Amino acid sequence: MHNIGYEINQKTILKELNLEIEPGESFVIMGRSGCGKSTLLRLIIGLNRPTSGWIEIEEINTSFFSKPEWHRIRYKMGMVFQSSALFDSLNVYENVAFGLRSKKLPESEIKAQVFKSLSIVGLDADVAGKMPAELSGGMKKRTAIARAIAFEPPILLYDEPTTGLDPIVADTINDLIRNLQQKLGITSIIVTHDIMSALKVADRIGLLHDGKLVEITSRAQLKNVQHPLLTEFMKDYQSLI
Repeated sequence: MHNIGYEINQKTILKELNLEIEPGESFVIMGRSGCGKSTLLRLIIGLNRPTSGWIEIEEINTSFFSKPEWHRIRYKMGMVFQSSALFDSLNVYENVAFGLRSKKLPESEIKAQVFKSLSIVGLDADVAGKMPAELSGGMKKRTAIARAIAFEPPILLYDEPTTGLDPIVADTINDLIRNLQQKLGITSIIVTHDIMSALKVADRIGLLHDGKLVEITSRAQLKNVQHPLLTEFMKDYQSLI
């Protein structure tokens, strides 16, 4: 990301934002509510366009992408939404298969990929016939992750992946995020306000404040952070750093 700026209704959300994420790393974006964390994810995946600067994905400048070009590159990215965003009228199988059907694959290939994805996220095959209303919060999140990895994308974006989950379930989702990154070599970009989650899954952490990434630090160097806001976030977690 190069000098990214984003404005809406004459309000500046992001400005002069620069960031390079290494392939295969887990990068966590933190910041206060409303600071533009989720907006940044939407810019990366092309749901919004920056008003200044440009974003490169696998060294390709996406600034002037047409809709077909965005459609193609989105096969390289999976998105896990904060609310899981499952289709209530579709069962687990059809939710995970939804994006695969756009590739017009044979049903046998879709079926194999759906059950492979469910297995990777720790869901049994008998869950496939259940409706979202029958699932626990953790199972909904796992289903959303299964849908996101069904294309086997090299990049996964997570928007507040542990919101609304109890601490035990949240910890299993953190483990899953880390395992996917380490075992599959996935580049993970995670927006979260959950400090425990950040500490568990991050290789590096970026602090978003006043529209800019004002501090970027490795997980190992958190004890040495200088920015007062990041210090405030971490003050009750010093024993875990």
